[in-house]
Amino acid sequence: MTLIGMLHHRKDPNTVIKSYAYAAVAMAEGADFIYFTPKSVNFDNQTIEGYEYRNGAWQEKITPFPDVIYNTGSPEKLDVSKEIISQLKESIPFTTVSLGNKWTINERLKKGKEFSKYLIPAEILNDWSNLSEYLNLYKDVVVKPMDGRKGQGIYFIRTTEKGFVVNKDYKDKVYTKKELKELLKFLLQENTYIVQPYVRSKTKSGVIFDFRLHAQKNGEGKWVITTIYPRIAAEGTIITNINNGGYTNYLLPFLLQEFDEEEAYNIKKTLEYFTLSLAKHLDQLQMLEYSEVIDEIGIDVGLDENQKLWIYEVNWRPGCPPAFYLELDVVKNTIQYAIYLAKNHEKLKQEIRQFKRNDLEKRRIPIIAVTGSAGKTTTKSFISSILKTRLNTFESKDYWNRTDHTRIHAGLINTKHQAVVLEYGMGFPGVITEHCRIIQPNMSIITNVGTAHIGNFGGDIKRIAKAKSEIIHGTKKNGILFINRDDENSKLLEIDEFKGKIISIGIKKSADYRAYDVAYADSGMKFKVKLHNKEWSFFIPIYGEHHVYNALNAIAVADYLGFSPQEIKSGLHFKKPPQRLTEYHLNYGITLIDDTVHSTPQGVIAAIDVLKNISPYRKIAVLGRMIGLGQRHTIEEYQKIGKYLVNQGVDIIITLGADANRIGQKAISTGLSPENFRHFMDEEEMHEYLLNILQEDDTILVKGASIMNMFNTVQFLISAIGVKEEIVR
Repeated sequence: MTLIGMLHHRKDPNTVIKSYAYAAVAMAEGADFIYFTPKSVNFDNQTIEGYEYRNGAWQEKITPFPDVIYNTGSPEKLDVSKEIISQLKESIPFTTVSLGNKWTINERLKKGKEFSKYLIPAEILNDWSNLSEYLNLYKDVVVKPMDGRKGQGIYFIRTTEKGFVVNKDYKDKVYTKKELKELLKFLLQENTYIVQPYVRSKTKSGVIFDFRLHAQKNGEGKWVITTIYPRIAAEGTIITNINNGGYTNYLLPFLLQEFDEEEAYNIKKTLEYFTLSLAKHLDQLQMLEYSEVIDEIGIDVGLDENQKLWIYEVNWRPGCPPAFYLELDVVKNTIQYAIYLAKNHEKLKQEIRQFKRNDLEKRRIPIIAVTGSAGKTTTKSFISSILKTRLNTFESKDYWNRTDHTRIHAGLINTKHQAVVLEYGMGFPGVITEHCRIIQPNMSIITNVGTAHIGNFGGDIKRIAKAKSEIIHGTKKNGILFINRDDENSKLLEIDEFKGKIISIGIKKSADYRAYDVAYADSGMKFKVKLHNKEWSFFIPIYGEHHVYNALNAIAVADYLGFSPQEIKSGLHFKKPPQRLTEYHLNYGITLIDDTVHSTPQGVIAAIDVLKNISPYRKIAVLGRMIGLGQRHTIEEYQKIGKYLVNQGVDIIITLGADANRIGQKAISTGLSPENFRHFMDEEEMHEYLLNILQEDDTILVKGASIMNMFNTVQFLISAIGVKEEIVR
């Protein structure tokens, strides 16, 4: 049985009149019902201490978390509990979500060409010049609070020969220009207001009216019209809201009274069509921008003298119609939809993701996915930094590259984004296919194919290449693929099956985008690239030739998308990801290189190159063990690294963790003095040893798999020696 929770800011359900109706209808529909407040939520044991209506009274009861929550309290009063509500939303679907205030809804509707033509021009009031401009243009204007409810705080201002007539609360008052300025100044101190031209919607007898269009989702998750009814203002005011003295009527009798029969029926059909169309449109916008669905709206519209339809405002949680005995109809739709949502929540999330994928495809914005054994995050950061010089770009968060991260990113991408840059990680076959199923790229980059995670592929590099090739098959058929011409293992990729355009990058071999004159510079790398037959010099604020490859991928993507060389140069001055060859200048002239996010054989070799190239004096490498290589490849790669350390002139080698001592053993057999190698299984012992051997002007590289927490060593050295400068650009 579905458990429906009714969330409200008031503790006592007896003070919330509609709570009884919802409890009664829930029981009639075969659902359990619990009334609760945010303070009654216990996250430790996943329970709620709320109220159940039983035997004619509300009685306290502790229940498990509900299957669905009807969010009905005052938004501003629930705002104090937003952290609790946000945490509940992580695991429980909510039937009611905010569409924002009058202004944000108005701005959202502008995006839909079908409905923008029904919007009354509007502007946020900042000062007298805004109001004066509207009065000069339209003579009669309406000023209303951005967050107003129930018709409160609305001013009708019309220009006359005697001055400005301001109508509020049934009363007209004449203001001089100076007095009106003072009134506006007072209002803007209290609230944020919107100004609009006044659109007259009058009956034959001259009384102001509008229509309330009330729509809800039903038990099948489909939009239905709850009611449409006219609201007639009381004499002396333009406010039709019932709370301000307005009254209602039945729709068809009212239309037949005001229009001829054919017009009346045409207007009725127009209003019905408009109600459902706008509800669906707002629902789609909510899905695109917030990955949510809405369940109920109230639309206020007017008809001018030419029978042109105008949207006055849209309410995301309208009041229940005060007449026509529709109270239970509203409640019934809400409860039935809540049951539907509880049972179909996962299905709806899939539908939202598919809807957003279709929208991305329709808008044809660049969706760029980066994968590879090394360089994913830096390549992603370079690309995003360049694209952000011109486009509103969504960039995957930090080092988030698992499939569950991609699902989260899919929910965060919205219609404001003009480009998407994602990082797709891979530890097993099928993972990249799943990434592409969640968000299909139309531009994909394979930085390289290395031995990272090779232990999960039976020690076979061909199987890794096959798994990396999943991004080739998952990219749009007419998409773009970027590959590294210098990477030998990239020859194993299944590029022959790709029907789109292939663009290559390289340094050593001929490629579509080739870097040359690559050299170390102050705190980074400099190199040259020919773009459109003209030579351009570039600089990246991070050490290592391997990062030049990452920058080349970004240059190739940006150039293909039409970015100028100047924009590319500017974007390459990015803020590099943390713990990626971050350079610290410690006291006593000691330089510390922090490269502790990940550790692959390729990455270790690249970091050793940086150590060699930036250190003028003694070089120390502190290396933690690598994971995911498999026993045979672990030994093989450790031996390669040990030999490489000696060949690159590293003076002292320190290793931490199981089997990492094989690095030092190979280094000794290659020529390193045994006294210059130490292996540790205990981090604290290693730290003590480091303090004893460090000398002035040493350069020390710290690198290891994230599971080894090698950043602890970086923090220890900074704390023990003291940092003079952190080089982060």
